Amino acid sequence: MLSKYFGVFIFLVLLAEILGTVGGFGSSVFFVPVANFFFDFQSVLGITALFHLSSNIIKIGFFRKGIDKRVVLYLGIPAIIFVSLGAYLSQFFDPKILTYFLGGFLIILSLVFLIFRQLKIKDKNSNAVIGGALSGLSAGLLGTGGAIRGITLSAFKMNKEKFIATSAVIDLGVDFSRSIVYYQNGYIHKHDLYLIPILIIVSIVGTYIGKKILNKISQDQFRNFVLILILLIGIASIIST
Repeated sequence: MLSKYFGVFIFLVLLAEILGTVGGFGSSVFFVPVANFFFDFQSVLGITALFHLSSNIIKIGFFRKGIDKRVVLYLGIPAIIFVSLGAYLSQFFDPKILTYFLGGFLIILSLVFLIFRQLKIKDKNSNAVIGGALSGLSAGLLGTGGAIRGITLSAFKMNKEKFIATSAVIDLGVDFSRSIVYYQNGYIHKHDLYLIPILIIVSIVGTYIGKKILNKISQDQFRNFVLILILLIGIASIIST
């Protein structure tokens, strides 16, 4: 199926990278549901981890104007611990159930923040720990935890560049940890590895375009569009299963 729609797949990956950069969620929240149309769920987890690993290195390169060490410590360490747990547990669940859960998770999350527009998380170390644990568990089990991490990070009132750089550093640790567990689970297949160099190039282009867009609009302007898109992707994920 991928060979027939390869161009469509690459275009959607590019779009995921642009939206992930501008929205601050990371590309996996868009990439996982998109890739799920072309691969089985376990392969999606393996490809996502490797792709996102390189994607975050690129983001750190583009947005290197400071990293919040406090947030990296309190949010990043729980995320790294719990992503390994989620990645390990993923082998015990039916991939179809996880796909349904992913779709439901995206729908609920987007609706909550579309309806309750003033909903915010307080700038507290304990909330950073909880947000990190939940985002890590979600990333390991479902392939994406960027939305939870992005919502938690928004409480710490960083500028856009610092927000994205801090998120990318945390995600780098998360993706490295889950890549090891996914490999042990057998999710990373040799016949899929040819995609990684292609996805890295797409990631560079997408991050560059996203950075240019980010310079011209506020993150708040894009927030509703991103949330609506997450809602639609969640619905599409459930319908396609």
